This record gives sequence, C-alpha cells and structure tokens, in this order.
Amino acid sequence: VEESAVSLWNWTVTKHMGAVISDEQRAKLRFVACRLICLCEGSDPLEGTIRRQILMSMKTGKGWIDIGKAGLADGFLENAINSIEKLYAKLRKGSEDEADIQAHRADVEKSLFRVLSYQAESAVAQGDFQKAVMCVQRCKDILMKLPKETCYLSILCYNFGVETYERKRYEQSSFWLSQSYDIGKMDMKYSIGKEMQAKVLRLLATTYFEWDCSQYLDKALKAISLANQENLHPAGFFLKVKILLKSGASDEDINSALAEFAQLEMSLDFCLNTAKLLLEHGRESVGFDFLKSLPERFESSPDLGKITLLHIEFLLQNKRELLAKEKIEEVIIGHYTGKQLLPEALNQLHIILWDRAAKHYEDKNYTEALHWYNYSVSFYTPGQIDQNLAKLQRNMASCYLHLKQVDKAKEAVKQAERCDPNSIFTKFSVYKIAVMESDTDKAMEAVIEIGKLAEKPSEHEDKLRVDKNTGSNLLSLAAQIALENDQQIVAIKALEYLSEHLQDCQQLFAALKCLVRLMLSKVMAENAEKRWVCLKNSFLMVDMLFKLSHKKLAESFTEETFTGDMRILEAHWFRKVAWNLAVQFKDIPEKMRDFFVLSFKFSQFCPSDKAVLVAQKTCLLMAAAVDLEMGRQQVTPSEQTELFSEALQHLQTCKEVWKLLKLTGDFAKDPTDTLLLLYEFEARSKLNDPTLHNLMESVWEQPQIEIKTLEIIASLAMEPPAQYPALCKKALKSALNLHRKQAVIDAVKFSKCLHSLINISLPTGLTDLDTCVLQEVWDYFEDALSVVSSTDAYPETEILWLMTRAWNTGIFQYTVGKYKEAEQWCGLGMRFLNHLGSLKKSYE
Repeated sequence: VEESAVSLWNWTVTKHMGAVISDEQRAKLRFVACRLICLCEGSDPLEGTIRRQILMSMKTGKGWIDIGKAGLADGFLENAINSIEKLYAKLRKGSEDEADIQAHRADVEKSLFRVLSYQAESAVAQGDFQKAVMCVQRCKDILMKLPKETCYLSILCYNFGVETYERKRYEQSSFWLSQSYDIGKMDMKYSIGKEMQAKVLRLLATTYFEWDCSQYLDKALKAISLANQENLHPAGFFLKVKILLKSGASDEDINSALAEFAQLEMSLDFCLNTAKLLLEHGRESVGFDFLKSLPERFESSPDLGKITLLHIEFLLQNKRELLAKEKIEEVIIGHYTGKQLLPEALNQLHIILWDRAAKHYEDKNYTEALHWYNYSVSFYTPGQIDQNLAKLQRNMASCYLHLKQVDKAKEAVKQAERCDPNSIFTKFSVYKIAVMESDTDKAMEAVIEIGKLAEKPSEHEDKLRVDKNTGSNLLSLAAQIALENDQQIVAIKALEYLSEHLQDCQQLFAALKCLVRLMLSKVMAENAEKRWVCLKNSFLMVDMLFKLSHKKLAESFTEETFTGDMRILEAHWFRKVAWNLAVQFKDIPEKMRDFFVLSFKFSQFCPSDKAVLVAQKTCLLMAAAVDLEMGRQQVTPSEQTELFSEALQHLQTCKEVWKLLKLTGDFAKDPTDTLLLLYEFEARSKLNDPTLHNLMESVWEQPQIEIKTLEIIASLAMEPPAQYPALCKKALKSALNLHRKQAVIDAVKFSKCLHSLINISLPTGLTDLDTCVLQEVWDYFEDALSVVSSTDAYPETEILWLMTRAWNTGIFQYTVGKYKEAEQWCGLGMRFLNHLGSLKKSYE
C-alpha cells in the first residue's frame, strides 16, 4: 500500500508538471496518497518515513489552501506538526551531544516554520484572525534562527494585508502590513528591499486613509512619509497629496509636498491627474499654478494639448467662461499656425465645446449655444465632409429655428445634407423646417424618407449610434411637431410609419398616449369659445390615433413581451378617454357615436367585471340612440337604412352584454329593458322588418309593461317611414286599458291616450266607415263620457274636441243619408256639451 501511495504521489507530480491535471485534481490525488501513507504508519516508523509524512502532509495542506478550500487543509497541517514532533523526539533519542541536538532542532524548525506559515494562511482564509496572529508570532520567534526566511514571512504578511484590505477589514489589514514592515527590517541582509517596503507602507497609509481618515490621519501621513523615504515613487507622491487634501492642509504644505517630488520622473498623465485632484478639491490657486508649470516640464511632449484641455475644462467648471474662451481662441489660432492638437485631444476638445453648447441649449440660451458650436466649426476646413460636422450643423440649425432665423437654419441643414445626405437626423431637420414654413408637401416627403430610413438604418450612421429605437422616436416626435403646428395630415403619415416600424408594444402605446394627451391638452388650452372649434378640427387626428391603438391592441396577442396585464391597462386608458371624447362631441352626433363605439371596442380587451359591463351597455345604448336620432333627420332612404341597421347591430350586442350584467346583481329599477325594446321597435319598424310582429307578440305578453312605453310604441309605429296603424291602435288600446285599471285615473293622460286612439280609429273626412269601426269608436266616446262625468280634471279642450268629433261624425253620416246614425252621433256630441265650462254658450 505504501508503495502504491508513493507511486500515486509521484504520478501526480509528473502529470501536474505536464499540465495533464488541474490544481484541484492534484489536491485530491495528494489527499488520497497522503491518507494512505498515514494509514501505513507503524508503531515505530523510520526517520525517512516520518520525513516523507511531513512533506506529504505539508504539501497536501498547502494544495487545499491554494484552491480555496482552507478548511480541508487544517487536518493535514496538524498531522505535519505531530510528525515534526515525532521526528524531533526520534532524533534526540539517538543523540547525546548538545551540538547534535541543536543541529536536529535547527533541522526540525525549518519544517515547523513552513507548516506554521501555512496554518496562518489557512486561518486568514477562514477569517480566524487570532489563530493567524498566533501562528505568525511563532514564525517570528523561529525567524531569529532562520534569517533567510525574513523576506518570505514579510511578503506573507503583506499578502494577508492585501487580502484583508480587499475585504475592507482595515484594522486587521493595518496589523498585517505593520507586521510586514517590521519583519522586513529585522534582517537587512535578507530584507525584501526598499521598493517593496515602500509598497507595504503605501498600502498601510491607504488603509488608514480609507478606514477613518479623521482618526488615523497622523498614522496615514507617517506611513506615507516613511514610504517616500524608503523609495520615492509617483504613487507615494499622489497619495501624500491626497491625504494632505483630506486633512485640510494649507496651500503652503501642499506646495511643499509638490516641491519634494519636483525632480521625480513622472508621466504627463500622472501630473494631469494630480492637477485634477487639486482642482477637484477646490485648491484652484495651487492646482492652476501646478498646471501652468507643466508645459515647460513637458515641452517636448506631443501631448501638450492635454494640459490646455484640462485647463479649459476646469475654467468652465469654475464658471470662468471668459478665460476658457480666451484659451479656446488661442487653440484655434494655434491650429492654423502649425500648433495643431493631436487627433485624440482635438476630439476631446470638440466634446467639451459641444457639452457647453448643449448646456446653453438646455437653458434656452440659443445665441450662446451657437457661439460654442461655432468654436467647433472653426476646426473644420471649408468643404470638409464629416459626419460629426453634419451633426454639428444640425445642432446649429435647431438653435437658429428657436431664434426664428429660418434662412440660417436652412443653410445649416443644407450643409448637413452635403456632409451626410442619407442620415435620418438630417431628414428630420429638413422636416422641422418644412413644418415651420407650413410646406406640407416637403414635410410629407421628409416623413416618408424618415419612415424608410427607420425601417433600415443607414450603414453610414454607425458613429452616431443609431439604435433600433431612433427611427420610432423621431417619427413620434415628427407627429408631435406636426400636431403642434396644426398639420394633421402630416402627423397621420408619421403615425402610420410609426405603427409599422415600432415593434415594441409598450413603446408604441406610450407614444400613442403621449400624442393623445398632446392633442387634448392643446384643445383644453383654448378658451371656451375656441375649444369646440379646435376639437372639431382635431377630430381626424384623434380618430386616427384611437383606431390605430385599437388595431395594435388586437395585434398585441402575438407579442410575448406584452403581457395580458399590460394590454388590460392600455385598454382601460383608451376606453376611458374615448368615453370622455364622446361626451365632448355631444353636439356632433356622428362623432359622439364613433367614440362610444371605440370605447366599447377597447373595453372588449378588459375583464368583464360589473363596471366594464355597465360601461359597455351604456356605450352601445348611446351609439344606437345616436344612429336612430340621425335616421330621423332629413337623410336619403339608403342612409336611413344604413343607420337603422347599425342601430340594430348595436342593440343585439347590447342585449348580450345586458344578459351578463343582470347576472351580477339586482337591476329591477333599471330602464335598460324598456330602452332596448323601444330602440329595437323603432329600428325594425322604420326598416319595415318582417320580424317586427314577432317582437311585439312578446311585448303584449309582458305583465309589467308601462303605459308610457305603450304610448311611445304607438307613436313610433306611425312615425315616417314607419306605417303600422294596427300596431299603433293595439298599443293605444293596451295603454287605455291600463289607464282604466288605475286606482285613480289620471284624466289628463287618459284624455291624450284616448285622443290618439280615436284619431287612429276614426280618420278625419272619411264617410264610408264600417259599422263595426263606428261601434268601436262609439265605445271610446262612452268611456270618455264616463271619465268626464266622474272628474272635474278632464281638460276642457279635450272635451270640446270629443264633442266636435262626435258632432262632425254625425254630420258626415247625415250627408250620405244615414239619418238615424247621424242623429245618434250628433246626440252623442251634445252629451259632451253639458260638461263644457265657459265655452258652453258658444256652442249651445
């Protein structure tokens, strides 16, 4: 077994050197080999066996530490310590001489030192600070006898300091770094060297600085001063300046620190970072003086422009715009007198100039923005073709447009077209000018170009970073600009392209809602007199927006990223706004109906809860009512047919909604059933629908039908183009029967109903009437006499009318020689005479 274990160990070493196995695989194989060796140990192992166990246990433990599994290392390292003790005991047992014992002790302590250092590594990795300190302290005790290990132990402590610093355990880090520095000084012959000592001290200073600068400021300064004494280094210089600034040191102290490093070889970038640090901490005097000293120091450097750029940048940050302008003008003069900036520095200057111009643009100081853009233009040669120049000209055109300098804006856009004719942004600039000049044709042309470019962004626009949303954002903005300038046709074209191009439903609906809000806010901004005119003029655009939104909602079911909840949310927003618009258009029935229908259509994307069902029912009833009202107006027969047919469609859908709604609660007092009946009767009667009589059969069977409903049906039955005298008569007779059944007859309402029934039953001017008809009408007059005799509330005008109709009917009979019938009817009329008041004498 021992031979196999040794063979496995050696195989592992060979394969790892040949990069056949990984570090983790090596650690596992060592683990197996080492365990086997330990199991083979007898009661009195040989010295060579013990030494092999020590070596294998140490390396196995170290292997686990190196792959980040320090917990697995501890057992092997303990085994190594035990084996070292066994070895020492065995060596002493065979030696009597003190010199031999000391030699054996020195031999064993080398191994013990190494194992203790590994135990310290494991403890740090596991966060056991106290154990790590104890192990390192034992290493330091042994170090006096092993001075050559000074460098190793110092670097080990430095590594512990780095590890704990990265974990932000500053107290532990400061301890380890201090230990590293102290150990490094223990034996100068085997020290880590001044450069490494300085590196340790710089990290120690940084640790104190980041731990608690106010509390450990002196320690940080002491550490960095020691570091700089050990080895002057730019990093030490920078850190010292940083600590001094944090401590609030005087300008004089900072200048002294700068002077210490005056002769130190430092790069330009490093010096610029130092100047930036000073200026960022508000040390303008020291910072600008240091910055001014750099051109002389780096006079042969091709990067001198960087100094000027930083100077300009900080002058602007400190609101010294005039001084910055002077510097920029110096650079422009230098550009044309052989002192050009390097391309990278020139690009950076352009960025500074554009940022400053953009800031003025945001502040609406367009003249000043142009001033800064003109600085940028100064670096381009006449006739130069450059995409950035095109962008620059477009930005200038925007400034000119705000200043109402359209001619200058057009010239700038012309220059942009020369530099980058296929740019979507250039086309957008052309569009803006066309809209401002109310040039609809040119604006339409530009929108079409933007739409095409949005579909397939130009390959030449890579530098401008045209992303997939740029086209849709510009089309949305184009629609907005057109709306603001009352150019609805152009806005509609922009929206058409937007809907085709924008695949992201969330973005599309956000854009559409934004445009709806814009339209409505524009309308509401007008005074009351102009608001209505503005709303009428905006109808085409609003209608387009809503129809497009509905279309896209219907298509959104295939969009994976557009969830059901998102769809419902959007549908609710549009249905509510459509409802409000329908109410706003109350004086234009057709538009009112269209928006009620749209509100209903949007609501179909919402869950069918009670509130939505009520809204759907109301929308459909209102749409049907409007269609019926428009059908009553003076329109052509074909238009009437279309309107009444549409009304029927709305009513059929409404019936289905009403059925569902009635399942959600008690609607006993709701008039919807009556409205549905009356609307349907009117539509079918005016369409001469053959199913009308079937509808009425169900009506006659209703026990709870109201008198008012029957009277309206009677009226509608004879309202042109409807002509249903039989239905009219039947409805009036039913109403009259209900009047009679009242506990107290309402004489006024009764008289009106009877009046209508007599009119329909006894047409004026007809003499050749059927005896049955006359008898039926006679009964109505008798009914009237009965009510007249029982109340004083019967209207006198109605009594007079009844008397006159009865008398005239008698006269008509007389003229055809029916004297008996004439006597009866004239007598009937005279019976009403006694019930007249002030009019009685006139007729007596």
